[in-house]
Amino acid sequence: MLDEVDLRLIAELRRDGRAALSDLADRLNLSRATVRSRMERLTAKGEIAGFTVLTRGDVTSAPVRGLMMIGIEGRGAEKIMARLTGIPAVMAVHSTNGRWDLIAELATQTLLELDDVIARIRNIEGVMTSETNLLLSTRKAGRK
Repeated sequence: MLDEVDLRLIAELRRDGRAALSDLADRLNLSRATVRSRMERLTAKGEIAGFTVLTRGDVTSAPVRGLMMIGIEGRGAEKIMARLTGIPAVMAVHSTNGRWDLIAELATQTLLELDDVIARIRNIEGVMTSETNLLLSTRKAGRK
């Protein structure tokens, strides 16, 4: 079970996953050894699944971004997910519950390219309905 220190550490890592141990220790008012051991424990337990870097290219190379909610027919979700992951503009595919079966994160250079990707996805066999929302801005602590 996570305690308050674990939660604060995870919050700091979400803000800056590459922060130095000494910086994390200062922010959390802990020793470097404590921060290191907690990070190792959280990683070993699977609470921290990994670390990643967001590059300028991730944000600027495909400035037109959207979320496409997809309703499918029957039980073809795995096949449709495989087709979606083969499309370069599809950054991620999530299965979900509720009204929509899948959510695809899309990223393109232009609105025209996004429109083409949406049309391509709508033509995949088994895709019955969809709704796409443009991402206008993204705000996350520690990221500009």
